[in-house]
Amino acid sequence: MAGGPSTVDLAVAVAEAGGFAFLAGAYLTPERLRADIGHLRSRTSKAFGVNVFAPSPDEPAMLAAAESYAALLAPWAAAAGVRLGAPRYDDDAFAAKVDLLVELAPAVVSFAFGWPPAQAVDRLQGAGAQVWVTVNEPSEAEWAQELGVDGLVAQGWEAGGHRGGPVDTGTEQLSVRELLRALRGRTSLPVIAAGGLMTGAEAAEVIGLGACAAAFGTAFLSCPEAGTAEVHRHALTHRQGTVVTRAFTGRSARALRTAWTDGYGERAPAAYPHVHHVTAPLRAHGKALGEADLVHLWAGTGHGQARALPAGDLCRTLLDGLADAARRAAT
Repeated sequence: MAGGPSTVDLAVAVAEAGGFAFLAGAYLTPERLRADIGHLRSRTSKAFGVNVFAPSPDEPAMLAAAESYAALLAPWAAAAGVRLGAPRYDDDAFAAKVDLLVELAPAVVSFAFGWPPAQAVDRLQGAGAQVWVTVNEPSEAEWAQELGVDGLVAQGWEAGGHRGGPVDTGTEQLSVRELLRALRGRTSLPVIAAGGLMTGAEAAEVIGLGACAAAFGTAFLSCPEAGTAEVHRHALTHRQGTVVTRAFTGRSARALRTAWTDGYGERAPAAYPHVHHVTAPLRAHGKALGEADLVHLWAGTGHGQARALPAGDLCRTLLDGLADAARRAAT
């Protein structure tokens, strides 16, 4: 939910309605993240989590690959009147954000794109925060246990947005239900199920398979409190078909199919965040003008069920659906 959709308003509404809310800390400056956490705490006494990106590896070949991809995109960008950005590496101010989260100690700090160093895990836990990491493969459970984390976010292949595990394979991975089954046989750590979930009944199903909780992302993109771009909101229920692609950022992510994904997705390199910086001006242009084919339209496979409800109402609807499914299962 980083890059716009995650807002303080959205987190407050979910927390007050009985869900466990997250703020997306990625792409924010540490100063902005501090302000958002302070704002959230001024509006709710409920516990919440913060998600951040752990640094991706920086390989020498990535810069050259991103430059080649930029050359490929340049004529298309020029036709739109946009100059592409320069490929470069950065770690999203990771150390400063860890320092901040140790200081402010939200209930949970979760990591995607990679895993934090053991020292960061120890510091966060010492400050009173639980640490969760994202996994896409069953074999990653043993790594997580060795790291000493408190929970696993099991991100199935259906999930919208970036693949969050520590290794971006680029190949099809297990569905959330298959991943859950595999993880339950390999670890005793709590597992949070994520990927394509849109209803309370689906949450009940994954909890029945051993998850301790169900995570929703795409389901909240249409809520008025979300910072989702209007072109993105419209596309969620007016376009069909998603694809996992590196076209926008150089890291595998599930998005709605567009001319961009169809035309350039197969040729995009594994080079995050280098490609992210190359394409950022073109994607911003697409958002500003409402040109869907120039926007990274992140969406899980269940995007067609998105409902433009206030976030609190949607959260309560999901919880009611979960409770109803649990009652039916019990009888």
